[in-house]
Amino acid sequence: MNAASDHRGEPVARHLWIVGAGRMGLALGLRLHRAHAVGRMTLTGRRLIAPEHPLYAGHPPGAEYRRSIEDAPADPDAIVIAVPDGAIAEVAGRLAAIDLPPSIPILHTSGSRSIDILRPLAQRGHPTGSAHPLAAIADPVDGAERLAGATWGVEGDGAAGALAERIIHACGGRVLRIAPGKKPAYHAAAVFASNYAVTLLSVAERLMEQAGVHAEEARPALSALAAGAVENLGARGPAAALTGPIVRGDVETVALHLARLSADERALYCLLGREALRLARTAGLDAAAADRIGALLGEGS
Repeated sequence: MNAASDHRGEPVARHLWIVGAGRMGLALGLRLHRAHAVGRMTLTGRRLIAPEHPLYAGHPPGAEYRRSIEDAPADPDAIVIAVPDGAIAEVAGRLAAIDLPPSIPILHTSGSRSIDILRPLAQRGHPTGSAHPLAAIADPVDGAERLAGATWGVEGDGAAGALAERIIHACGGRVLRIAPGKKPAYHAAAVFASNYAVTLLSVAERLMEQAGVHAEEARPALSALAAGAVENLGARGPAAALTGPIVRGDVETVALHLARLSADERALYCLLGREALRLARTAGLDAAAADRIGALLGEGS
């Protein structure tokens, strides 16, 4: 299901309660406030007073702040749990102990935890689900802009699924439905695409420094190179977007790289190179060249 579903344009909630006033909770609250998508909003956090944030700067502020889950707002009709993954189970248990109408749908925003972690709430009759943005939310203010147009991985049906879709559409985003029990694979994919992409660019920057190029000069060049590769991937798919010596069948260049790398760098290069070789074969790389490169990269060993 994508952003053109039946929930486009519907208000997210009459009164949305976000449990968690960290980067994700504040960014989501600010995004929805700017979209005029909720009637009222309450955020619960661990601080004694509301944090300094645009949500609390207006007159009236965009959200009410409470410092205890047990000090629950009187009439929420939707709840989002936006706390660190390790705290979700505790929060779910505390919410389950509160006398809330069982019809209230409840979501969490974790990318790695399934909706099973909300079982205490489901047992109380709450529709449960999850909605995780494929966006790097590193700041509680700038994160609101990261959420604009983001794609979200969603679990949950019925009222919980509908709540997730309303939130995503209010953010101008797109829905990815995750198959039951497959959340770890979904989140690992996100880690490869985001965290490990940053890690690989860090390795590339280090190699540039070994070549005599200062990091401040190398970083924008490498970022632009990576951005172009990502753009090609989105437009053409992995096999057609792959460039470089492996897909060209350039055995000599691959050998030259391997001879210049440290042991750790060579191991990483070979690991990724074998994946690139699979793509190159899909793209039609000559079998003889592929076998020679495969031997250099330790394929089959």
